[in-house]
Amino acid sequence: MRREPVTSGNLHSVGYDPTAKILEIEFNSGSIYQYFEVPEAVYRGLMAAPSHGEYFHAHIKDRFRFTQVV
Repeated sequence: MRREPVTSGNLHSVGYDPTAKILEIEFNSGSIYQYFEVPEAVYRGLMAAPSHGEYFHAHIKDRFRFTQVV
């Protein structure tokens, strides 16, 4: 999945597959996670947020099923 770089203390890059509703996040640690059944509005909110890390913690973390890819 193609990811776009973001400026964040925690997140390095973010990608989204609207057909599969999969959000992929690469963290600054190098870990990559995929989050499932994520609405496109949540992805757009993450990308538009003034703080990507705060948005992630408030709206994504512990709210969607996920798996670690790397």
